[in-house]
Amino acid sequence: MTAKSVKKHRFNKSWMQEHVSDHWVQEAKRLGFRSRAAFKLIDLDDKDRVLRPGMTVVDLGAAPGSWCQVLRQRTGPGGRIVAVDLLPMDPLPGVTLLQGDFREESVLHALENELSGRKVDLVVSDMAPNLSGIPSADQARAVHLGELALDFAVKWLQPGGDLVVKAFQGTGFSEFRQEMQRQFDALHVRKPRSSRDRSAEVYLVGKGARPRT
Repeated sequence: MTAKSVKKHRFNKSWMQEHVSDHWVQEAKRLGFRSRAAFKLIDLDDKDRVLRPGMTVVDLGAAPGSWCQVLRQRTGPGGRIVAVDLLPMDPLPGVTLLQGDFREESVLHALENELSGRKVDLVVSDMAPNLSGIPSADQARAVHLGELALDFAVKWLQPGGDLVVKAFQGTGFSEFRQEMQRQFDALHVRKPRSSRDRSAEVYLVGKGARPRT
């Protein structure tokens, strides 16, 4: 075994030990959520009240489905949820799933067709790039995903609608935040309690989409 593979093995073992003992992982298992990420959306909603019964929501980067579970619980039987992810996801009652890469025009068109021209109340995006290990490249990809989510939200949100999008602090973050500020009446930068301290991830919550001119 090479020194590099030994280091990777130790990292994977350490990560698994931390993951198994993680408070939010245990809570997710106890409450039946598919991943600890559910608590990020719960925390964001508790702070910023982005969810309400009967709303229409688009969930970008939905797999494995924990955010969809929260959306289903908090929008109720009258809510409509359309989820998109590159990865397969086990079905959830009341959730329409589109599998494909959101960066591709064909997937975007499929999503738009599913909406049938009807505007949405909320867009949530937990999309993140596959990490290459090159920080500058990974950050650029993360910013690009955020920009795609914002572009979609600007086009499809009802006036007054909201956007929740994952972002990573680093190059391009300030510019992305400023662009969101131009599109919404209010913008909040949040670090949910269940987000790991060492992670550079934050969530930008845009409240009150401004009408398109």
